[in-house]
Amino acid sequence: MHNELDLNPAKLSRLRRALLRWYERNRRDLPWRRDADPYHVWVSEIMLQQTRVAAVLGHYARFMRRFPTVRALATAPESSVLAVWSGLGYYHRARRMHQAAKLIVRERHGDVPSTAQDWLALPGIGRYTAAAIASIAFGEAVAAVDGNVERILGRMFGPAIGREGVWLRADALLDRKRPGDFNQAMMELGATLCTPRAPQCPQCPLNHWCQARGAEVLQPQAPRKRKTLHYALMEKNGSVLLVQRPADASLMAEMWELPGLPENTWNGNEPLARLRHSITDTDYEVFVMAASLDDLRDFDASARWFSCKQWNRLALTGLTRKVLSKVRDES
Repeated sequence: MHNELDLNPAKLSRLRRALLRWYERNRRDLPWRRDADPYHVWVSEIMLQQTRVAAVLGHYARFMRRFPTVRALATAPESSVLAVWSGLGYYHRARRMHQAAKLIVRERHGDVPSTAQDWLALPGIGRYTAAAIASIAFGEAVAAVDGNVERILGRMFGPAIGREGVWLRADALLDRKRPGDFNQAMMELGATLCTPRAPQCPQCPLNHWCQARGAEVLQPQAPRKRKTLHYALMEKNGSVLLVQRPADASLMAEMWELPGLPENTWNGNEPLARLRHSITDTDYEVFVMAASLDDLRDFDASARWFSCKQWNRLALTGLTRKVLSKVRDES
């Protein structure tokens, strides 16, 4: 850390106490914080990658009902895991977590790792996730640096020298008696007060030690992309026609969706449904059109009919699940 901050042991102790007191009084009541079960922590950390807490809450509850233990997850078919995950996006996360669960059951007799180093050996586990699980569930004194923590440290101490410099700063600040609480407190602070825009500096427990205190100049965000999508909805005796993405697709491989339509096919026709959908940096305007098999120029060999009960258990893309739920609610 920078010498000009002069964080001697006494000042470091005060900083840690201030942050932990703030966390005890202000932390959100989130289901994965109600115990330190490593499986619960693991699932929540994977779900929260690039995903807002509000979007995770319902999925986490459904996932835990369906796969309450690592053995239940390991023995489930991948299609069932993806079906429950549907709507969270970034489906490689679910696939890798499923692979990791199988390894834990097969090679570790169902016992999850207790150290960050051992977690790193599993699929889908990076440095941050390994540190978060090991510190929260097992009390290992290892710092966890996500985007929130990196932003806080940059504001407090100025730009770091390389990525490793950020981790060294986080390690220097870490409360080694309560590493899990300290890591969660830093992440909570970044999520609620030390936000990317309009940080609430007067309420921040680290305000006294911060160089920036909201004075930094924010860089303008890149404009979001906009695209239009058209899908065909074909119904027969209460069932809908769905197609499966190829196994080698770069995104959402082997997941089911409505048949796509060329954009210029339906000019002037009234859609059954119209909705908006966002993925990373792109906003989609989605049109769902009533159609028949004759309307599809190239019939997809993977197409199959599914009843509502059946498609609810399928590994649907998040957009397809959203469309079918909307159409069903409006019918």
